[in-house]
Amino acid sequence: MSENRYPESIELCEVAPRDGFQAEDEWIPTEKKIEIIRKLADTGVSSMEVTSFVHPKAIPQLKDAEEVVQAVQDISTMKMRALVPNVKGAERAIGAGIKKLKLMLSATDSHSLSNANATVEEAQKKLEPIADLAEKENVTIGGSISVAFGCPYEGRVTEKQLYPILKRYQQMNIQEVSLADTTGMANPKQVHLMLQHLQAAFPDITFSMHLHNTRGLALANMAAGMEQGIRRFDSSTAGLGGCPYAPGATGNVPTEDVVHMMEEMGIATDINLEKIIDTAKEVKNIIGHDGGSYMLQAGPNSQLHDKVGSQKKVN
Repeated sequence: MSENRYPESIELCEVAPRDGFQAEDEWIPTEKKIEIIRKLADTGVSSMEVTSFVHPKAIPQLKDAEEVVQAVQDISTMKMRALVPNVKGAERAIGAGIKKLKLMLSATDSHSLSNANATVEEAQKKLEPIADLAEKENVTIGGSISVAFGCPYEGRVTEKQLYPILKRYQQMNIQEVSLADTTGMANPKQVHLMLQHLQAAFPDITFSMHLHNTRGLALANMAAGMEQGIRRFDSSTAGLGGCPYAPGATGNVPTEDVVHMMEEMGIATDINLEKIIDTAKEVKNIIGHDGGSYMLQAGPNSQLHDKVGSQKKVN
């Protein structure tokens, strides 16, 4: 594989405050959420999904969405987005100060019925008014497809299953779409072929990836994505996260693990590795656990080198 298949830099969107927090049953105080967002911004994170404007009964953990967003409006170094499931959620998000909305559709009817209580077609129709509202309010909007590579109810997903969803997104004037491996069912060869087909069929869409590490393949799948030209990825500090409507789903690929891998590969993220590891430790202390972070378990390569060097000097 030629080195020039890899980029000089990538952009990470931190999703722990949304995807990570929503998976936690125990209430995280609003001030702690705000504190974590500020600490993450200080690491160099330039893009963040700060919350989701869902009905409080659906995800009680995010019932303080307005308060959180309004409290971090002063962070000028970071682009903030929020996930919205319907027009009401979009109105709340825009009212709180969000300038970028993210929509979500499932690749299969089975997952859509579990997640949104609607078939894919029905869910698409419900999202169309959000696009109209975003255009009226001059707010950016992006799309996403959950279980884009594999569904826990229906098995492997093919690119042809995604075509009608992507066409509908295009009709809604959405040109940025995130492909989510919601239950960590993807593998590098599948990612390579899927992206090859989708980018050929939809050259005007900018694809990004949202990878869960359920089966330990998230970093490998990210590398496969980079080889196919993907430059935007979601990640979650301390590996927090998990879809409540996907059996067995675990956390997202840890931000600190991604930053470490990129540094080892000479790929810039503009995120300070030492700071993001320290922040991951703080997040773990606040939440009470992590989601399987290698950096929290073993530390970066450079730390190991330093320890070995110190031991040799002492000896």
